Amino acid sequence: MSTIAFHAMPTADAEALWNGGVDAYGHRPETMVSDGPGHPCRHCLQNIDKGEELLVFAYRPFPELQPYAETGPVFLHKVPCRRYEAEEILPPVLASSRDFIVRGYGDNNRIVYGTGAVTPTADIPAYAQELLTRPGIAYVHVRSARNNCYQCRIDRN
Repeated sequence: MSTIAFHAMPTADAEALWNGGVDAYGHRPETMVSDGPGHPCRHCLQNIDKGEELLVFAYRPFPELQPYAETGPVFLHKVPCRRYEAEEILPPVLASSRDFIVRGYGDNNRIVYGTGAVTPTADIPAYAQELLTRPGIAYVHVRSARNNCYQCRIDRN
């Protein structure tokens, strides 16, 4: 049986924003100060601590525009952080909620209908692994169960 790998936002995407680049809507990120948990950094996959500056911006974790290329608000440490690397371990940021939406996508970067489920956090690895054994599923997204915000991607390892 194959294993899974959790992947954070690519470093190239984060570096572009840290270096003054624009988001998915062509705007510069906004700077905010974290008021505590609830601001998960999509690069290091840790919560941004209270009092730390963060960037908020529109992110589209898909290679091209198309009807299923969801775009939404996400957070990034304002000061560059190290990308999450423990691919096989549930990222720390996912411990911040009791459940998440887990959903499969095809090679065409479109939702595979019938795969999306609000999933208890502890069950994410098993459900993702099960999805990735299905024909037609290329990768999985983990998204907020309350706001549908992108958290991270899961691939076969």
